Order: sequence, then C-alpha cells, then structure tokens
Amino acid sequence: MAESAGGRSVRVSGFRFEKSSHSSGDGECVEVARNIPTTIAVRDSTRPGGPVVTVAPAAWDAFTADLRRPQQP
Repeated sequence: MAESAGGRSVRVSGFRFEKSSHSSGDGECVEVARNIPTTIAVRDSTRPGGPVVTVAPAAWDAFTADLRRPQQP
C-alpha cells in the first residue's frame, strides 16, 4: 500500500487496520490502525490497497474528542 507524502509515494507496512464496531453493514467505512506508537493510519475500507492518511496520535485524539463533543445548534 502506498501513502502520498508531500507529492511522493512511500511504502507503508506494519499497520493492523480495524473497522469500528459502529460501522454500518454497507461496508463503506474507514479503518484505523493504532498499533504503531508514533502514527495513526486511516484508510477507506472499500479501498484497502488505496491511499492511507497518517496523523500523529495527539492530532487523532483531538479529532475524535471533537467528534464526541455535543454540537451546539
């Protein structure tokens, strides 16, 4: 699988992707790999060989915390 990094493609390996238990049955979900301490990887479950987005764990934690926060009208 390849990851785009600043316009270049680099090979990534070692990620163990998991699908959320909240995923719907239609198969269109994201998969997240958290097994590498310095990197969170995210990919489209319908394209397991496609692009992978990587972020720092702190950025992922902030993103998911914001998703859980109640939205104001």
